[in-house]
Amino acid sequence: MLQTPAGFLPLIKPATTADKQTLVFHKDRLLLREEGLALPHQSELIAAGIEVEGALPIGFWEGRYWQVAQAQHDSPPMPGHAYIGLRALFGVVDNGLLSVAGRAYQIAEWARTHRFCGACASPMELAAGERAMRCTSCGHLAYPRISPAMMVLIKKGNQRLLAAHANAPYKRYTALAGFLEAGESVEEAVHREVFEEVGLRVHNLKYFGSQSWPFPHSLMIAFTADYLDGEIVTDPNEISDARWFGPEDEWPTLSHTVSIASELLAAHRP
Repeated sequence: MLQTPAGFLPLIKPATTADKQTLVFHKDRLLLREEGLALPHQSELIAAGIEVEGALPIGFWEGRYWQVAQAQHDSPPMPGHAYIGLRALFGVVDNGLLSVAGRAYQIAEWARTHRFCGACASPMELAAGERAMRCTSCGHLAYPRISPAMMVLIKKGNQRLLAAHANAPYKRYTALAGFLEAGESVEEAVHREVFEEVGLRVHNLKYFGSQSWPFPHSLMIAFTADYLDGEIVTDPNEISDARWFGPEDEWPTLSHTVSIASELLAAHRP
């Protein structure tokens, strides 16, 4: 499962060290060598004229200082390199690197989308001593956006409810999921989303785990729950199909083990 690697030390202040690694993003894609999908060396970035002076700190990992920069949106990649989306790297690069890159992308995207104040439209600047952008005029503070979302696997005896989400980037059966609304607890969101998406009521919620999910800034909070009552009635705007899977049914193929959804399904397969 995608999680912060052991030994990673987050930083909000730049470190003065020669041994550094800059992760360069173009929109939501990471700059990598086409051969071997390795990160370019710092010297290569400087030689190619890629701006790294305004890079933001991420942290220390494996004895190296890591930072992140956003390439200009009209700049092509260096020769022999390509910009590659993080999803395409599932199961291809080390999960530790993927986790650090996911953290870096969220920081870079936060900085890119908070150049101007949402209250008065004045320029923003990095605040001192914390991960925040401060308005140069009204003082409004903007922290990195984190969007909490619930996930739940519903159990009914030896059956599990799985659904195909209508708006998912891939079409496969998985657990139900949805974002929290203002004023909700995670548990309240589970009950609401289950009823809205498939018309069922559940009880006996049990926490399974959580995971940062950088697409672009989600925090997935996973549960299991027991079926209480109701018949499956799907919301076609959210769910293209939902049904019970038992021991005799073909279980959906898990294409990777990066997501908490894969961990949740694997841990509770009937």
